[in-house]
Amino acid sequence: MKSIRLETSIGTFAGNEHEHAYEFLAVPYARAKRFEYATRIDNYEGIFDATKMGNSCPQYRQFHPNLDNPERLFYYREFREGIEFIYDEDCLNLNIYTPKGLKECPVILYFHGGGFNSGSNGEEPFRGFELAKRGIISVFANYRVGVLGYFCHERIQESYKRNGNFGLDDQLQAIKWVKEHIQEFGGDKENITLMGQSAGAISIQYHCLNHDNEDLFKRAVMMSGAGMFPKFALPKKASETYAYWQEIMDLSGCKNFEEFKNADLKTIHDAYEIIRKNRTDSIYYMMPVVDGFLLQDSVDKLIDDPLKIDYLLGYTDNDLYAPLMAYIGKHFAIRNGAYVYYFAIDQPGDNNGAFHSCDLRYIFGRLENSWRPYRERDKEVSGQMLDYLANFVRSSDPNGDGLPIWRKTDQNNRKVLCFTMKETKMGNSSYLKLLKNMLTKGAPKA
Repeated sequence: MKSIRLETSIGTFAGNEHEHAYEFLAVPYARAKRFEYATRIDNYEGIFDATKMGNSCPQYRQFHPNLDNPERLFYYREFREGIEFIYDEDCLNLNIYTPKGLKECPVILYFHGGGFNSGSNGEEPFRGFELAKRGIISVFANYRVGVLGYFCHERIQESYKRNGNFGLDDQLQAIKWVKEHIQEFGGDKENITLMGQSAGAISIQYHCLNHDNEDLFKRAVMMSGAGMFPKFALPKKASETYAYWQEIMDLSGCKNFEEFKNADLKTIHDAYEIIRKNRTDSIYYMMPVVDGFLLQDSVDKLIDDPLKIDYLLGYTDNDLYAPLMAYIGKHFAIRNGAYVYYFAIDQPGDNNGAFHSCDLRYIFGRLENSWRPYRERDKEVSGQMLDYLANFVRSSDPNGDGLPIWRKTDQNNRKVLCFTMKETKMGNSSYLKLLKNMLTKGAPKA
């Protein structure tokens, strides 16, 4: 692998040169102390070494991998096996992939999933080589997750007049960094698309419900996480989570906020592991909250007035809560107009079908980096998804030469683009009947 040195007005970056792209890894966009909001970094002294993957946010699987759990082992094998991860609280960094010799390139800023409590930008398939071939810059961000990302406490409210949402705020700092500095890497700061999957997609929707973010980005791609969620999954007010966080502090043996702020990471995550196993509602506390700042009101109220930008949504046939995922995504699209895809290609090698996250390898062109015996049709679909995505971030229209026509889903068109083993075309997902009932009677109670 060759090296490349990029001199910019904010510093000099030493990166990696590949056949079609330059790769700049672990570029820090902000720094933050524990339970404090991040301060953006805008200048870099000396030559910054951007040749190796950076730190990931400390998270519970660092201490409790639980690979005896079949589901945990499954996703470990899919996206993490064979990759070394270094965990450190100094983790707010970006991996940037740029086309060679091009300027004013459209930009994707991607936020990983992981249920708001785990994940990393170093996982497969978060690499931008295939997008670079299509003239697209892609940026993959790390942000704080789990306890470090979403802890709430009265002391935080007293100090900042806001609470929690450290991870969501990290993402906002990454957006602002890209808006301010991506032109140094050949990007067009006026042509930025946010993209994410699962918790990353839900996060993006929250950014799209905050009109203070007008003009920071132009489009949003939300995979397996778009639309209004049922009331059981709506973000709580920060103050409503205090008792939950106090329970974790008690389990960690910390008598007060200061002790918890300075506790070692294993103690914190041991306490979280206990509460995670004992409370089935734990997932609904380890997530963004209504803070009056990033989320200014209840999401079920804000959802009626999202940013007037262009949207592309997708979900898989065997997604998490697949019928519900289909409902919320399609309902959002009908109300706001969006390009929607339904991915129904069963994955080769086992019997898990089109599982949650399986479309990631296709849309980033990373099929060959998997253990799965992908077929020619899989490769064809991967190429289509890459082309659709590149076209969308260039012009807000995914259609292009040689691609099956993709029409927006809205009040006039209820169909979506279906990727199946047989063909790619506009049609109805296998959840059509259920969707029809939901749209007339409302979503089922969880």
